[in-house]
Amino acid sequence: MLGTIVNSLAIIIGGMLGVMFRNGLRERFKETIMQGLSLSVIVIGLMGALKAENILLVIISIVIGSIIGEAVKIEQKLNSLGDFIESKVKGDSNVSRGFVTTSLIYCVGAMAIVGALESGLTGNHETLFAKSILDGISSIIFSSTLGIGVVFSSISVFIYQGVITLLASSLKTLLTDAVVTEMSAVGGILIMGIGFNILEVKKIKIGNMLPAVFIPIIYYALKLLYFNII
Repeated sequence: MLGTIVNSLAIIIGGMLGVMFRNGLRERFKETIMQGLSLSVIVIGLMGALKAENILLVIISIVIGSIIGEAVKIEQKLNSLGDFIESKVKGDSNVSRGFVTTSLIYCVGAMAIVGALESGLTGNHETLFAKSILDGISSIIFSSTLGIGVVFSSISVFIYQGVITLLASSLKTLLTDAVVTEMSAVGGILIMGIGFNILEVKKIKIGNMLPAVFIPIIYYALKLLYFNII
């Protein structure tokens, strides 16, 4: 869990630094910075999405994941949690947006999955340490525009990566390179959607698409079971 703890602390520290800088930035600077960040997030997502080797599986994962997410109303629950945090934080009306946006960005990426697995299986925290540096720097920038909600995304990261780390040994046989590649591709598409949301081009319910990231695991698990039965 060391890698996950360091990652969460990096987001908290970076987020607090960004909040300190926030008051020194004029609104027009914040707007331009957010537009630049949005474009960067889209490119990062595109790079992940282009790694797909089974595009049909990626498409099916998005469809099935979206159906599950809509049924469970994940987006609504995330926003409700963000609104709850916002109600407890006085003087900032943007907490919910900052929390939801950065929680998705920091959790959906390939480094979160691969790093947490390495941490749990081998005790190697290097990937999560590298992610901590990236998340820490980006949290400074995000919180300088989105506010203190970014700091609270460290809770999402801690729970998400922590669970993967603790379950790593039981998932070892399923999470082959092929599975991780397709999971990363699906995650890349969702990250692109987050970028469009930040740009406010179109409101995409990325939260409701989150189950799509895990559909490739189910697919390969069923495939492995089928061949074992035969």
